[in-house]
Amino acid sequence: MKKIGIADTTFARYDMGKAVIDEINKSGYDVRIERYTVPGIKDLPVACKKLIEEEQCDIVIALGMPGKMPIDKQCAHEASLGIIATQLLTNTHIIEVFVHEDEAKDEKELKWLADRRAREHAWNALYLLFKPDKLTKMAGTGQRQGFEDAGPL
Repeated sequence: MKKIGIADTTFARYDMGKAVIDEINKSGYDVRIERYTVPGIKDLPVACKKLIEEEQCDIVIALGMPGKMPIDKQCAHEASLGIIATQLLTNTHIIEVFVHEDEAKDEKELKWLADRRAREHAWNALYLLFKPDKLTKMAGTGQRQGFEDAGPL
């Protein structure tokens, strides 16, 4: 049985972890889920590393919602660098799912975007684990998680 780790934060304004768990549970795949919640986005890299090394997760989904301020963007960038380093150190995929508060025009759209992006990335994690050929078939098609796909050129 494969194990999927979910690392999320209390700083986020929407429970993307719950959306991911719901989507995975509805998928029909036989997986175990381990969830690790931390205070902020810069805490995600170590949460991911613990899920991989201590909980033996085969893949991790890192969920965060940076705010609108310049410091929030800086913190998101730093967290992203830490997540990349963790992937390289552990040779394990970590799907980074960040939803920036300024991506949406209002709170209703922000909630919709956070839910949709989380659910779509849940499928990316499942495909990486169980059907990597499905992703290969979608190469170059301009897939976007959340808003509409850009489409191929």
